[in-house]
Amino acid sequence: MATYMTAEEEWRDLLEGTHPHFEQKSPFRFVPSSPRCHLCEAPFGAPGRAVFRRLGFTPWEKNPKICGRCFKGMETAAKGCPTHEEGSRIAGAEVHLSMLFADVRGSSVLARQMPTLDFTRLMNRFYETSSEVLVDEDAIIEKFVGDAVVGLFLPFLAGHDHARRAVAAAGRLLEATGHGSSDGPWCPIGVGVNTGIAFVGIVGSAEGISDFTALGDPMNITAHLASQAAIGEILVTEEAASASGLPAAGVERRSLSLKGHPVDALVLDPATASGVTMPRG
Repeated sequence: MATYMTAEEEWRDLLEGTHPHFEQKSPFRFVPSSPRCHLCEAPFGAPGRAVFRRLGFTPWEKNPKICGRCFKGMETAAKGCPTHEEGSRIAGAEVHLSMLFADVRGSSVLARQMPTLDFTRLMNRFYETSSEVLVDEDAIIEKFVGDAVVGLFLPFLAGHDHARRAVAAAGRLLEATGHGSSDGPWCPIGVGVNTGIAFVGIVGSAEGISDFTALGDPMNITAHLASQAAIGEILVTEEAASASGLPAAGVERRSLSLKGHPVDALVLDPATASGVTMPRG
């Protein structure tokens, strides 16, 4: 007797990297050349990209290791999902993931002190730098919002050691923005890292305005963590620390109240981050 998966089960298996799709070998693998889409193996390199690009197999803006067509297919399917409220469409699942928020500290003061164009260039450099670090650590760039960047580390792309990858990305982001250097940071940031279960998927309206995002209390906690981190600090929840294998000895701990929600966090600076973020295997 055939067993059919619900839409939510399919989403969960896909996001967790356990979907049967990942066991199938795509015929696209025979078309040259690498790099390729992590999901469908469509070629991003020449000569295959010349044809595949016309068919929509172009790198996805949230992570160029995946093609936009794979997630366009998900978005199309989402529009057919039942709606809880008139005019809205929701498709996705609750999954275990790690989240990173990096926040430019004192951005309002910087904006007042700098010419508008110079401040715009600074923020653009921050966006570009954080994008490079997050993509290299196999995160999905959930969004740029104001003076912050949000990265999602999902098992299907970052692997089941996604917490370690998130902490590693946080440490690399501090280094890339000049924290710990003799000249000081060219962009002052604080970072929050958390691990937990959140809704991940596509949320939008029936009119076609939608986005791939993550929602839930763990996301809110991560955002609040970043807002509490001082310049050059990474605040890591105990859940993320345990999942990433961070050593408990010799690391500062801090008890926080995030919008009335008590959270215990480990505090990493550039020096301690370089000591606990292990090289990728």
